[in-house]
Amino acid sequence: MVKLKKYNGFLKLFVIFLTLFSISSCGTKNYNLTKIEGKQLPVTEKASETPEIESFIKPYRDHINQDLDNVLAFCPETLDKSTGKWQTSIGSLLADVCLQRGNTVFKAREKKDIDLCLLNHGGIRAILPKGNVTTRTAFEIMPFENNLVVLALKGEQIKDIAAYIIKEKKPQPLSGMTFTITKQNTAKDIQIQGKPLDINKTYYVATNDYLANGGDSMNFFAKSTEKFDLNYKLRNVLIDYFKEVDTVLAPKNIRISEE
Repeated sequence: MVKLKKYNGFLKLFVIFLTLFSISSCGTKNYNLTKIEGKQLPVTEKASETPEIESFIKPYRDHINQDLDNVLAFCPETLDKSTGKWQTSIGSLLADVCLQRGNTVFKAREKKDIDLCLLNHGGIRAILPKGNVTTRTAFEIMPFENNLVVLALKGEQIKDIAAYIIKEKKPQPLSGMTFTITKQNTAKDIQIQGKPLDINKTYYVATNDYLANGGDSMNFFAKSTEKFDLNYKLRNVLIDYFKEVDTVLAPKNIRISEE
């Protein structure tokens, strides 16, 4: 009610101003605009706050911060993407979570199972620190508005995934797929869900929409025969997982090994 009164009061002042301006303009000479000057006003920490604006924004800011700082789970160790040559604890966790939670949606909608998940190393933007895990944690790890999508790929493109990982030499988050890197830098013993790769089979691969569209030069996704947008943001996948578990446990199994 107070806000409405303030708004109405402002509207009245605006109408009065326009009225006075119109009256004062009547009978005056016509003027032509010849020059406009301006200067940059930097917004810095030293800039003084407007009390009225601050008092208006504060309740909303406090409400958002309360939601972001809500404790969802506990992580007994710090997980980051800098430890590990071919896989990292946080990368394996994210890929596993996306495969598991994405599969729930995909199976209910399409009556099919996701076989594996591939994300990108660069998409992980923060560590998962030891201690309480909050909604803010998920926003820091996954700040982008990427959706989880599922692509249908033939076995040949699965081989391309392994070749891409070897070429990039980065621990790309991977789940549902294992292989060994030979001394010639090729992939052997590729397995999907514990079974040898079938070149002629169609596999369903979960990833994000950025990569599905060729981001990070993952051009093998362009050869997909089907594409399913789960309309499920990766950040929300992570938040839902945190809400579901009491303790966040990093996967320990080996996905990529070397001869």
